Amino acid sequence: MPDSTTIPVRLGDRTYEVAIGRDLLAQAAARVSDALGYTPTKTLVVADTGARPHVDRVMDSLSQAGIEAHRIDITPAERTKTIATFACVLEAAASAGLERTNPIIAVGGGIVGDVAGFAASAYRRGVPSVVCPTTLLSMVDASVGGKTGVNLTCPTGGLIKNMAGAFHQPSLVLADLLTLTTLDARHLTSGLAECVKHAMLSADHGDPGALEWLRLHADALAQLEPAAMDSLVTRSVQLKARVVEHDERELAAAGSAHGRATLNLGHTFAHAIEPIEHLSPTGKPGDVPLHHGEAVGLGLIAACATAAITGLCDPSYGDSVSSLLTHLGLPIRIAGLPDNAELRARMLSDKKVAQGAIRLVLPTAPGSARLIDDCPAEAIDAGWDRIRA
Repeated sequence: MPDSTTIPVRLGDRTYEVAIGRDLLAQAAARVSDALGYTPTKTLVVADTGARPHVDRVMDSLSQAGIEAHRIDITPAERTKTIATFACVLEAAASAGLERTNPIIAVGGGIVGDVAGFAASAYRRGVPSVVCPTTLLSMVDASVGGKTGVNLTCPTGGLIKNMAGAFHQPSLVLADLLTLTTLDARHLTSGLAECVKHAMLSADHGDPGALEWLRLHADALAQLEPAAMDSLVTRSVQLKARVVEHDERELAAAGSAHGRATLNLGHTFAHAIEPIEHLSPTGKPGDVPLHHGEAVGLGLIAACATAAITGLCDPSYGDSVSSLLTHLGLPIRIAGLPDNAELRARMLSDKKVAQGAIRLVLPTAPGSARLIDDCPAEAIDAGWDRIRA
């Protein structure tokens, strides 16, 4: 098998490995069999329509191993990440005759992984899942940790992200770095935003130099320099694994530096604007809508501004984060935002809301963040004002 770095996610009898390397998808069948402890007779591949060459490599590997591989294609978009798509995957699994030992394999970005994982959690009350992320964002974040789900559309609140789902840990994650060479610049930078988020938590999880490392290697990352990409993905996955091992189901109390909720740094702001279809990172109509990572980057800046107003961190930290995001090619302001009252109302759809109060993950120092209850409205508004063009 190709050389790879293997990072375990230690969760007792649900422990699994994240393999990071090159040309791993060509060995998908063997690695799946090793992870499961047996060779499955059949599988369902949930395929991202934007990742066809990578899907073909997985299908070829399965076929050569004599595994009966069925396939369903998903066009990845927040509007297709729905109960209806989830149902289609379940029906495809049933039509293929998958049994409880047969895995569902996701090949693609985070949306495909989330839907496929949710289907795996529900089909026959749970079958194995394998995730083959093909975007940087899905490699460093969405594929690790077992959060699966779909969006809901409500008459009063519009699209609400990830409101239905389940914790269902995969049996294996195959992060083939060769897939990153096929990404366009915008998808690559979108993934880098999640890496910045991880670096903003890193001091609390044993890697205090991550932010400075990102600053020093920003140009190498933009050029997909192999050693830099190896290190970036490995460090991000290691951090995510540590957090998940400590707090798998996001049960740690507010104020904890190690709770899984801290991984939502920037996301309460991001999820409020990501579904707004007219927003563009460049101001050009052809660039709508925002990508997830672009919204997260803006959310990180807003979170820093909110934290500065409440006295949780120094204002200069937000300036430093903005400078890094700019260097990485991400937007730091956005035109066309609704007014602050509407944005705060959108934030009330966040899953961390408790007793009608917005709870935010806010930075406290470089590399550290905390979940904060009852953040004042004026501080939240300062965050929105900071990213408003």
